[in-house]
Amino acid sequence: MALRPTRRLPVAVPAVALMGLLASACGATETTAATMATPATTTAVTPAADQPSAAAAAAPRARGAAASPSPHNASATPSKPAKTPTPAASPGPGEGAVNVLALPGYVEWGGTDPKVNWVAPFQAETGCKVNLRTYDASATAGGTRPIDPGSFDVISAPPELAGKLIDDGTVAPLNTSLIAAYHDIPKQLRKLETRKDDVYGVPYLWGINEVLYDTTKDGPKTAAALYGGTGAVMLKDSPLTIADAALVLKRRGAEIDDPFQLTPSQLDDAMELLSRGKSADRVYWRDPIEVIQGFASGSVRLAQATPYHRDVLALGHKPVKAAGGPVTGWADAWMVSSAAAHPSCAYEWLDWTSSTTVQREAAEWVGLAPANEAACTGRTKRICADYTSFDDVSFASRPAKNCGGGDGECVGYGQWVERWKRLVG
Repeated sequence: MALRPTRRLPVAVPAVALMGLLASACGATETTAATMATPATTTAVTPAADQPSAAAAAAPRARGAAASPSPHNASATPSKPAKTPTPAASPGPGEGAVNVLALPGYVEWGGTDPKVNWVAPFQAETGCKVNLRTYDASATAGGTRPIDPGSFDVISAPPELAGKLIDDGTVAPLNTSLIAAYHDIPKQLRKLETRKDDVYGVPYLWGINEVLYDTTKDGPKTAAALYGGTGAVMLKDSPLTIADAALVLKRRGAEIDDPFQLTPSQLDDAMELLSRGKSADRVYWRDPIEVIQGFASGSVRLAQATPYHRDVLALGHKPVKAAGGPVTGWADAWMVSSAAAHPSCAYEWLDWTSSTTVQREAAEWVGLAPANEAACTGRTKRICADYTSFDDVSFASRPAKNCGGGDGECVGYGQWVERWKRLVG
């Protein structure tokens, strides 16, 4: 089985389309447009400005606007910043545009559903025209598609990519005093993308991985059941899944401080655990719907999944629950380019996307928990109920040779990618 980029989970599937997704998994012939609208490649999109919506009332006021946006620079050759960037002292007047590089589904402008649009009110409120592109985070994190810091102003980055952007000097440290809702985000999330006293990312959406099982069958007591027994199980097709195996080893007594920062011998042990059992019994899923299909058809007994999967199956009256024990998690963050052409509008964007209203809309649309806890109202309360505590959650960071800045020698992310390819291929 060839390794393909893992799609972020879940993407561009609104809460109102959950039943449509389950119907599709159970063999329906049609699905909603919103359910299927997941961009697979980088696409240039310039949403048109529209009339402000109710979201504008909860967003930051404009600090100034320029007349016209600058052209979008998408150079294929990454440019290095001239010097070590420092946090902005003040945002200054808006430049009239902002180049946004986002994970699919993380920025909606009404193109999938006319009612889902947090771009138009931002443009109307700030005068910053949004030039939006989506990208493949898996390929970029592995180094096969480096990002030019001059090609974007802000980027939504998963942890395996965020660490690379920081280490490469592609993103700049942030002046968090310019982001009104920053301290409404829990400290456990705020500290994830930092280096010493510098903050590089504003958490946006977050989630956890858990082991699901069918309650009509014998259920596992812990996540360790995913790596033993007979019968088909499903694992997320991502190198970071290695950390979930390492977390099981840690619970069994292995001296592992952080399941995402492993020494060579610890990585070997995690890979050995992942290799147990028959290869024919392992299914490596890439699309969220594959998990839904597996449980709906009864073809799998266990699956590494998320609360989103559990909610979809519950709405379809499928008896699925999560095994107990510690879990891994991740938080995607907004970051600012070290060579941003529109830094003032970039800070306007960070301010906007961390506001309560936008966080609520994004969480409801994507199906992950909002970083801003004040957004846990309305229909988002159902999502937040799955994320009531940070206890027993090991949050992802990019595996690094320096063990994430700690003592010792660990295995870098590139080796995680190679070991994972060997396992699944």
